[in-house]
Amino acid sequence: MTTRREPTARQMRLAVELRRLREASGLKAREAAALLGVSHVQMSHIESGLTGVSEERLRRLASHYACTDQEFINALIAMATDRTRGWWEDYRGLLPTSFLDLAELEHHATFLHEVAILYVPGLLQTEGYARGVFSSRVPELTDNELELRLRHRMRRQQITIPYELVIHECALRIRVSDRATARIQLAKLVELSTTDHINVRVIPFDLDGFGRAASTMTYVGGPLPKLDTVVRDVPHGLAFIDSEAQHSVFRTRFRKVEAVSLDSVRSRDFIYRLAKEL
Repeated sequence: MTTRREPTARQMRLAVELRRLREASGLKAREAAALLGVSHVQMSHIESGLTGVSEERLRRLASHYACTDQEFINALIAMATDRTRGWWEDYRGLLPTSFLDLAELEHHATFLHEVAILYVPGLLQTEGYARGVFSSRVPELTDNELELRLRHRMRRQQITIPYELVIHECALRIRVSDRATARIQLAKLVELSTTDHINVRVIPFDLDGFGRAASTMTYVGGPLPKLDTVVRDVPHGLAFIDSEAQHSVFRTRFRKVEAVSLDSVRSRDFIYRLAKEL
């Protein structure tokens, strides 16, 4: 197969899972390569996402690794054989790779859980709000790149999967642009919170003992829990966390933050009141 120049996050995740299966079996990469009938270099490329793997080869690897979890194997096969060219590929070479990887991850997600502290999340931003966020970037974006990021962000918002958002009052009050933009953004949050698949809950300022105020995160559900992903902001882009142990930590963190937030009805009323104050 052709060697890829830049594997996507989804392709890298498949590679990581195959490497984990091999390591759990106790086989070395050279031994696995010999069993598969490929070179050590080819095996290295498969486990680094630089080369794809066919269904037949993946099933053979699973057999050699003594993996009997058929549901997991089928999920890996779906990842390996998916040839869909997503809309985000139109932006390859135009935007940072993390933008494309995030859109791909959301496209294949089964649910989204998000905690927002300082900003309204991108999936729920109005164009005016998003423009304010991108315009404040240092160093300043060119007009062309700003418009590309805006179009990409608006396209990401076509989601229909269950989306649970816990948002701090801080994010609701910070004005990334002007008063009118803030009012429109809050009105959009109220509107979206009435849809069947979006649930918005607010953490007010007057909550006592809220020590998790810096826990911004996005928890992305995969086809199986072990294929979930956590997305965190880092100084130069996004970090995609695929460790099962870390997933457990972030699931617990989300439940604790959600437990102290207002329910959806009170949250909607809270946001509505803030909008009326503007």
